[in-house]
Amino acid sequence: MTTRPVRPLLAAVAVLGALAACGGSSGDAAPAGDEGDGPEGAVTVFAAASLTDAFADVAAAFEDEHPGVTVELSFAGSPSLREQVLEGAPADVVATADEGVMADLVDEGAVGEPVVFATNRLQLAVPAGNPADVTGLDDLARDELLVGLCAEGVPCGELARRVLADAGVTPAPDTEEPDVRALLAKIEAGELDAGLVYATDVQAAGGAAEGIDVPAGEAGTTRYPIATVAGAPHPDAAAAFVAFVASPAGRDVLAGHGFGPP
Repeated sequence: MTTRPVRPLLAAVAVLGALAACGGSSGDAAPAGDEGDGPEGAVTVFAAASLTDAFADVAAAFEDEHPGVTVELSFAGSPSLREQVLEGAPADVVATADEGVMADLVDEGAVGEPVVFATNRLQLAVPAGNPADVTGLDDLARDELLVGLCAEGVPCGELARRVLADAGVTPAPDTEEPDVRALLAKIEAGELDAGLVYATDVQAAGGAAEGIDVPAGEAGTTRYPIATVAGAPHPDAAAAFVAFVASPAGRDVLAGHGFGPP
């Protein structure tokens, strides 16, 4: 299993295309009649940044179950994933952090039928020890604090703005990050006093960040869909990966990282 950033697009597309063309296997499935028939080759998975740790473990479990397949993981903000798929990046599978981005891909005929496989919720994250004594959403309006949100258009950013609007809070963000992991990194490093990230990201931070629950409600919850990419270079392996993510085994791995059921 390999993990790599999605950008830069054009170079990545060219390299991946060349690797796919030069691979030792000309297809996903073993010849009919071979013992141990099943998907083979490499499956490239584009996934939302908030899935980084969970999908690393999902991919490892999938490879154990399908020894003929290698999973290559690329993580970025969901809008970036959408644009790269639409521009023809040779992905086999795409998993986004909300259904709106996936709906755009469906409308363009770029993916097959999506499957919702997990849910997540927002949490207010602060550096270890909470040096700014943040207690709730109201603190995000304090001018003296360094506050971060995900950028508008990114699922965690749109979710954060809905939660803040419901709470009647007008934030004073000092930075707007392109994905939730970039925001989390600044909180972990103490560069920000607080920010809104997913609960799973707070869990992934271990002791480097602390989470404060925000008011529960639909506005603070997101659903994660996954789909095979139309014209996927390795359709059999792609279908097998999607099925594994949505299976009880895949959901158990996701639950261990704090994701809720679909």
